[in-house]
Order: sequence, then structure tokens, then C-alpha cells
Amino acid sequence: MHKWKKAGILLSLLSVAEAGSSAYFYKRTMKRGMASTERTMKMAGTDWSQYEDLLKERKEKFLARPREDVSIRSRDGLRLRGTYIPNGDEKKIVICFHGYTSQGMSDYIGLSDYYLRHGFSMLLPDARAHGRSEGTYIGFGCLDRYDALCWIRWMIHKAGDDAEILLHGTSMGGATVLMATGLELPAQVKGIISDCGFTSAKEVFTHVLHSMYHLPAFPMIQIASMVNRKKAGYGLDDCNSAREVRKATVPALLIHGSGDTFVPCSMCDRIYQNYACENKKKLIVEGAAHAESYYKDPAAYEAALDAFIGGIIK
Repeated sequence: MHKWKKAGILLSLLSVAEAGSSAYFYKRTMKRGMASTERTMKMAGTDWSQYEDLLKERKEKFLARPREDVSIRSRDGLRLRGTYIPNGDEKKIVICFHGYTSQGMSDYIGLSDYYLRHGFSMLLPDARAHGRSEGTYIGFGCLDRYDALCWIRWMIHKAGDDAEILLHGTSMGGATVLMATGLELPAQVKGIISDCGFTSAKEVFTHVLHSMYHLPAFPMIQIASMVNRKKAGYGLDDCNSAREVRKATVPALLIHGSGDTFVPCSMCDRIYQNYACENKKKLIVEGAAHAESYYKDPAAYEAALDAFIGGIIK
């Protein structure tokens, strides 16, 4: 009996430790204010210092343009905010969805040069629980896909029924636009571009725990998923890009870096294989780390955009 009592105490202590680890993991990854940009950048491993001069030059031009602060209500009542940059006749628009712990005006400084040069107006929303938007719990694409639909409708109302809209997402934003293809998108959405988008929060967290922290995902991910379903309304694998794109009817360009250790390139391959619309293209940039593809090989990136957009936008 003494041995069984000791074993019971040990199991209880392990359970408490697991619960504590799961709670810590949940707070640091799923809640606003606890998930930090610095920690995300460190995990992603991309050396942005080498692009400092380019980013500074592009940022100055970007911020010098006229812009408008805009907002909408999400379907669950959050005030979501964004920045609209008009350009040309305002009929060609790209809606840009940023990555985890970033914000709308940050992730598209480099690419703004391409889109503005090609006559696109730009709408840059802050995702729920990011930037100036309301929200406590991060959506990881699962909730953000519905927010994307709200932004699309807002843009159509502003630009008119003859608007031609692209959705461009990076990382979590990439997952957002991929997951949005599983919804009934308005006809004005002509295509999506996903740069280093992941399959699901569950799969990317499992990868990070294994590859970077050498920790088992079970039961941490399962506990976090149950807590998140109760608090935020969704489980960590309730929506998976590789499943949602089986319903896709809009053309897609998928971009990924072969050197991405944060969101593995294999996720892009699986999503591409499952993508239902036959008009689909894929660009793998050799050696590019997470979200680095445009900066690693801007010529290849812009050529891929030219070929893709040229086939779907008038």
C-alpha cells in the first residue's frame, strides 16, 4: 500500500506540473499581451537586420502616402481596425493579412512598393487581439477567416461591385486567407496569395514544441485546445488549411521558403496538393527563412506575382 500511495502522490504531482505547463503555454501563445513579437521573431529565426536599409527606405515611402484609419464590427461584436491606402482608381485592391503578434502596417512594408507600383489600393487590417483591434484571444485563422469576410464586404461597399480584390496573407495571415477559401467568398475576390501559411495552430505548435523545445505535444496541446474552445470558442485543430482548401473555388499562389524552420515547407506542399481550384501555382524560394521569401529573392517573388495576377485581374 505504501508503494501505491507514493505512486499516487507522484502521479498527482506530475498532473499538477502538466496543468501548470499547459496553462503557461496557453497564456504565452493564445492571449493578447502575453504573446510577444520579440519571442515570435526569435522562434522564427529570420535575420531581418540584413534588410534594414531596404525596409527603412520602403517604410518612409509607405508612410508618406495618404491613408485612412478604418474600422468594422466582427460577427462576434469586436471593433476591428485597419488602414486603407487609396491608389489609382481604387478598383484594384489587395487586402493584406499580417502574421502572429504583428500588425497591419508592419508586415507589408516591403511588398507595398510592388502593389502600389502596380496600381493596387491596399487595405491592411489589424487581426483580432492585435494592434488597434479589440479582442483578448488570438484567432489563428480559425476566427480570422470570418473577420476577413467582413473586411471583404466592407471593401466591396466602399469600392463598388466592380472591384477586383486579392487576399494576401503572411504566416498566420496566410493561414487566414487559406481557411477563408472554405467559405463562400464574394465574386469580387479574384484570388489569394499565401506566404508561409500554416495548416493549423495545433500542427504548428506541435512542430515548435518538438523542434525547438524538444518537448512532447501531449497533453499540453490537448489541454490548451480544450481551454481555448471554452474561452475563445474554437479548438486548435477545428479549422485546418489543408482541409479547408478542398472547398476552394478561387485561384491561389502559394509561396514558402525552403529554409523555414518555424512553419515547415511540407505544410505548403500538403496544402497545395489539397487545393481544389485547378488554377493554382506554387513558389518555393530556396534558402528563405520564415516570411523571408520576398527579401531573399524579390525578382522571383515579383515574377510569380506578375504571372499569377496577370491571369486573374483585368
